[in-house]
Amino acid sequence: MYWEKELEIARRAAVDAGRRILEIYNGESEIEITYKEDTSPLTEADRAANQTIVKMLRDHFPDYAILSEEEADHRERLKNDYCFIVDPLDGTKEFIKRNGQFTVNIALAYRHRAVMGVIYVPVTGELYYASQESGAFLQTSDGEVKRLSVSDRRELSSLRFVVSNSHSCRQMEELIEKYQITNFVKIGSSLKGCMIASGQADVYYRFNPTMEWDTAAMQCIAEEAGAVFRQMDGTEMTYNRIDSRNGKGFYVVNQEENQML
Repeated sequence: MYWEKELEIARRAAVDAGRRILEIYNGESEIEITYKEDTSPLTEADRAANQTIVKMLRDHFPDYAILSEEEADHRERLKNDYCFIVDPLDGTKEFIKRNGQFTVNIALAYRHRAVMGVIYVPVTGELYYASQESGAFLQTSDGEVKRLSVSDRRELSSLRFVVSNSHSCRQMEELIEKYQITNFVKIGSSLKGCMIASGQADVYYRFNPTMEWDTAAMQCIAEEAGAVFRQMDGTEMTYNRIDSRNGKGFYVVNQEENQML
C-alpha cells in the first residue's frame, strides 16, 4: 500500500482527536463558542483536536509541512512537496447542534495532489481512509473493514443526492427544482463525500466556497472508491496552494455521466 506509514499515523491521530472531541461533546457543561474573523464558530473541541493531530504528525514527520484550519499558515509550506492538510473538527456547526454529523479530516498532499485521506466520525466510530492507487476503505466501530465502491446508478430517477445541512445556496435550490429532485438527504461535514464513496448516495454539488481542509481527505477517499471529483469548471482540485480557498466550488458524482451542469 502506498503511503502506508503516513496513513497509519493519520488514522491514529484522527481517532485520538475524536476521543478528545467526544469528551467535550458528551460533557454536561454548555459548549463554549467563540468566533473567527470570518464569523465561523470555534470551540474548545476544535483546539483540542488540532493540538492532538498536529503534535502527532510533527513527531512522526518533522520534515512535512502542515496546513490546518486551526493553525497559523506559514507560507514556507509552499516549498515542500509534502503537506498534511487538516480539519480537526469538520462540521463545527453540527457539533454545536449536537447532531453527530461532524468529522476529523486528515489528508496528505504530495506535489499538490491529495494522495492519502482519513475521515473519522467520532460519534459512530467509523473510520474512512484511502491512499493513492490502493483503494478506499471503511473500518466500522467493531473493527470490520470494508472496501468502498461507488454505486452504478445512472437513471436520474434512481440517483440520490446529498446536500449540506448548514450551507444552503440558491444554485442548489435551482438545481433541485430544475430536475425535480426529491431523493436527497441533508447531512453535515465531509460525510457527504463518504456517502458517495460508500454507494449510499450518488451526486454532491457544492457551489459555496470551501477550503482545502474541507475537501482534501474527502477527495482522496471518493476518488479511490471510483467517484469523479472536479471543480465546477471541470478542472482538477489541487492542494498546498498559495490561496487555500476553493473558490470555484466542486462536484462529486458516482459516474461522470451524472454530472448535471
